[in-house]
Amino acid sequence: MSEPTPEPVNGAEITTDFVRHRNVLLVRGDLSPLFVDYYLHLADNHLKPAPEHDRLFKQALAAFALHCASRPRFEHLAWTISLQDPRLNLFFAGDNEDCTVTGRIFTENVREAAKNVFYSDLMPRRGAEKRRSVVNFDGTDLFRAVEHYYATSEQRPARFFDLGDDRFAMLVSHPDCDERWLRGVDLAGVKEVAEKETVAPIERRAYRWNCGCTQQKIMGALAPAARDDLDGLFGEQESIHLQCPRCAAEHIITREAMEAFLAQAKK
Repeated sequence: MSEPTPEPVNGAEITTDFVRHRNVLLVRGDLSPLFVDYYLHLADNHLKPAPEHDRLFKQALAAFALHCASRPRFEHLAWTISLQDPRLNLFFAGDNEDCTVTGRIFTENVREAAKNVFYSDLMPRRGAEKRRSVVNFDGTDLFRAVEHYYATSEQRPARFFDLGDDRFAMLVSHPDCDERWLRGVDLAGVKEVAEKETVAPIERRAYRWNCGCTQQKIMGALAPAARDDLDGLFGEQESIHLQCPRCAAEHIITREAMEAFLAQAKK
């Protein structure tokens, strides 16, 4: 009798398992499909981040995707990581209802600060009131920055590992965690955890790169300014080019389309 064909995975598969007797959640994933989608997004929108900025974004994206997979369904999450050297902001947004993530790099108008700042925003469900945590951190190792966020804001230890070949892992404590084991396990130990520990599967999710920005949404955001001063918004131009604030995708808005949108909104 042949083995059943595995269900196709649409996105980067991330699994969560419980390490028994250690009381630790293990989150692992091959994120190469997510990275491919991210680089296709850059190419489609003619975005070319500096290599160092791209490296930082990719490391933080890996941590963010694992973090999202460790959180309950229906949550909506966002991180803003503000670095001073290099001076840039890394923004990420995650939708656990649809298992999608997006983000972008900001290099202009980044506020100067005494230290790097990590902002974490959480909505327990769509439309709920947002909760924000803010912590300072040092350095540019963003795995260590996220671990510091967990220790300071979540008040529980977590660790992140690059397993190679775009595979990553996260360990995060649960009540009665064996913290000595969690803090002491190394990369080799994480790679062999299934052979050396009792691991119970919990869940599998597939995360995709998707912002969901559309011309209609962009025009909706522009509508208040357009109603007040359409000529001031467009000047002598028949169209304006805008970047999505969440993913930096380019949108071209014509004066004619904006006028039609405003007229439709009045009905």
